[in-house]
Amino acid sequence: MGVAMLHAGFISFSSCIPSFSSGGLSRRLSSLSNDPIREWILSEGKANEITRISPVGGGCINLASRYDTDAGSFFVKTNRPRPIYRDRCGTFQAATVTATTTLNHWSIEPSMFEGEALGLNAMYETRTVRVPKPFKVGPLPTGGSYIIMEFIEFGASRSNRSVLGRKLAEMHKTGKSENGFGFHVDNTIGSTPQINTWTSDWVEFYAEHRLGYQLKLARQQYGDSTIYERGLRLAKNIRPLFEGVAIEPCLLHGDLWSGNITSDRNGEPVILDPACYYGHCEAEFGMSWCAGFGGSFYNAYFEVMPKQPGFEKRRELYLLYHYLNHYNLFGSGYRSSAMSIIDDYLLMLKA
Repeated sequence: MGVAMLHAGFISFSSCIPSFSSGGLSRRLSSLSNDPIREWILSEGKANEITRISPVGGGCINLASRYDTDAGSFFVKTNRPRPIYRDRCGTFQAATVTATTTLNHWSIEPSMFEGEALGLNAMYETRTVRVPKPFKVGPLPTGGSYIIMEFIEFGASRSNRSVLGRKLAEMHKTGKSENGFGFHVDNTIGSTPQINTWTSDWVEFYAEHRLGYQLKLARQQYGDSTIYERGLRLAKNIRPLFEGVAIEPCLLHGDLWSGNITSDRNGEPVILDPACYYGHCEAEFGMSWCAGFGGSFYNAYFEVMPKQPGFEKRRELYLLYHYLNHYNLFGSGYRSSAMSIIDDYLLMLKA
């Protein structure tokens, strides 16, 4: 799933938005008050003229556009209000979603793009793997929100996986947190809220805010008490898998699959649409089942971040979070994969 398809999914347009210029000072000034994207580009973006707006094709939640100006190009994503999560007390925004939430399609408020911008900026500041630099996030006057970021011209070929492995390891090595495991805000994994409450213990964080949260969503959405009960039993018994492992809170992209990996025109890896938090570095490989990393990726990664004892035993534990999320987002096609992992670990751990 990954955010290129969902979290930052793009909607294709049947025709291009007409290009335009400033067209006179009075018209330009009157339009700025109703268009915060143009206002930012023509002020803080240091452009005098927007020469063209072109739609960018892709997935299914957000609209994506390229704004060409005399000061360079910008990448802009926008969204519109949708139905939101509800609990017994009524409706509330994604930023305050808790594990008592019933999973439905939810309203994507500025908090979603704020989380994305904070994650992009955190990765950008490590000066390791390339990410688009975020510039501005805000609400749209007609509802919904927007994010403006650096426009990166993509290359024709996929990124070199060994270079990606090395740069990702450098990001994990550089990006550390003194607050423990979590992130500055809750964000989203696909369109599912991702709870990032700071926690000092990784096993507790992963059991409660990753596995436990998804299991509760599955029970609430599908009435699936079987996966909930077995999964919760696993979550309470995973600590032996981490014996002898020193776990540091590393900055993670959080949703690293093939749709969120590309390269720039120089062939350097670029990663997009994050669901960032600080966690165990191995959790970054949770989407490896559809990322196409390969041996060269892992070899390069482990040269920088050495493989930890018990790595192989924990691999599927980190896949489980994403299989559960896919189950919650896309339905029963992913249930058997999640259930199989749960049952295998219960047998292994004699739990």
